[in-house]
Amino acid sequence: MSLLVVGLSHRSAPVSVLERASLSTDAKVKLLHDTLAAEPATESAVLATCNRIELYADVDKFHAGVAELSTLLAQHSGVALEELTPYLYVHYEDRAVHHLFSVACGLDSMVVGEGQILGQIKDALALGQELHTAGRLINDLFQQALRVGKRAHSETGIDRAGQSLVTFGLEQLAVRTPVAEWAAGKRALVIGAGSMSSLAAATLARVGVAEIVVANRTAERAERLAEILVASGTGVAAAAIPMAGVADELTRVDLVVSCTGATGLVLTADDVLTAVSWGSAPDPAPQTPAGLRGWGSAPDPAPQTPPATAGRGPRAGLELAGPDAEVVARLAAAARDGGRLADAGAARTISAAVESDGCPVGPDGRSALTGVDANSLELHGTWADQGEAAAQRQPRKSARTHTDATAVRLALLDLAMPRDIDAAVHRIPGVRLVDIESLAEASADAPMAADVDAVRGIVAEEVAAFGAAQRAAHITPTVVALRAMAAEVVAMEVARLDGRVPDLDERQRAEVTQTVRRVVDKLLHAPTVRVKQLASEPGGAGYAEALRELFDLDPQTVASVSRADAADPMNDDDPGRAS
Repeated sequence: MSLLVVGLSHRSAPVSVLERASLSTDAKVKLLHDTLAAEPATESAVLATCNRIELYADVDKFHAGVAELSTLLAQHSGVALEELTPYLYVHYEDRAVHHLFSVACGLDSMVVGEGQILGQIKDALALGQELHTAGRLINDLFQQALRVGKRAHSETGIDRAGQSLVTFGLEQLAVRTPVAEWAAGKRALVIGAGSMSSLAAATLARVGVAEIVVANRTAERAERLAEILVASGTGVAAAAIPMAGVADELTRVDLVVSCTGATGLVLTADDVLTAVSWGSAPDPAPQTPAGLRGWGSAPDPAPQTPPATAGRGPRAGLELAGPDAEVVARLAAAARDGGRLADAGAARTISAAVESDGCPVGPDGRSALTGVDANSLELHGTWADQGEAAAQRQPRKSARTHTDATAVRLALLDLAMPRDIDAAVHRIPGVRLVDIESLAEASADAPMAADVDAVRGIVAEEVAAFGAAQRAAHITPTVVALRAMAAEVVAMEVARLDGRVPDLDERQRAEVTQTVRRVVDKLLHAPTVRVKQLASEPGGAGYAEALRELFDLDPQTVASVSRADAADPMNDDDPGRAS
């Protein structure tokens, strides 16, 4: 086995690098074809998720394989090799198997124990099979990884420690409030209708949101997901809208979850600012409990139409005055002090407590934006960034948990890679953003479950078994070729006997033939059984070569047996197949 994996993940690279290196479906297809066309690789698979990009290959040369796979990853991700190299990790043979099995069990996930990775491994294998880049080794490896992951979840309590990124993200948005209590009665917008978005929608329905609106570029998929949600029995109301309706919908929802395959931003800071500004305008009619749609949202007194320019930025949709001299002076003074606005939407480290009257955009996310001009908002952003820079010089101590979720007008969960939502929205009061980067920071302090040790034991056991099976399978073609050569010798000797003793009847001839075969089988039995046992041990690959030398086996015969065996990777009768 010469399995090699080269990759990067949330453990080795910052989210900004992972975001730039993300692979589209077309890029994955081209990467697999180019890997197979490269000299060192004979088969390959690519595992690309929000948190990792890994290229697996069966190579005949380690150093050449590392160089080739690293270069290919850089070419197809669009990140220069010299920039990508510091974040790459390399695993070879048993270490590569151990890595994938750990990934399959959720041990290497951002949220330890999450089970979504199994579906992503299954998709990676399916793509390799579809493109015929997955040969015997990749098929065995990924299928066994799926079995190991399922075993870990069924035999241990890793599920108690793990949860999906969706659930973990909702917990970060809810801060110290139970998710079910925080989500009750809310109106949610889910952007995208893929596997992650579908999981998000199902999770939202389960935790008790009142209504879910699904937006997707393919209307049929959005409608189908909405139908499934309505039929789920959770009591949630669901509807589908076109992507063009997202800007209007932002003014009416309390929560947005986005996970699309878009290469650019789906929601810009201007989109969110315009929506929150419109949604936080004073209500002409008195509020009544019956008129409230949910947490943090304004009542619906009378049909209103959001600005026609919604989604095009504050200058397009709002009439804003010039900056106030007093406002500028206060901002400048606060900036000199290195302060940071503790606004409700800032999911970032806060270096020091600052009085709310130090900025025209106060901490009240509902009313602060009413009448605020664009220049003041930009100054507030500069002020916030200056405080951010000062905070980064201080130790990070999970400051995100200081945010009060009840002060948030619009909660945003971005699970896409590259990101769907502009990170600059954290500057907008009343908006809270949780994305892959903030999830990575939060998960670093998450407690490990006691069952993690049990899963690690399962992984170690399965890696040893897989290695033994693969090493045994490596010698199988040599053993088959040896037995084929013995059968030829028996056939030639029986034919020569027919020429020397032509008077033998059929019964006698059959008896002689059977006797010779028994002798050959008995002579070969112990050596072939023993060589398989030895070959399954570490360092046992040399026994196949010794067998070929001792019996002078034709290398072409052995190679032909190997090719025939590899042509049917699903052959369950193969003794070398991992179980």
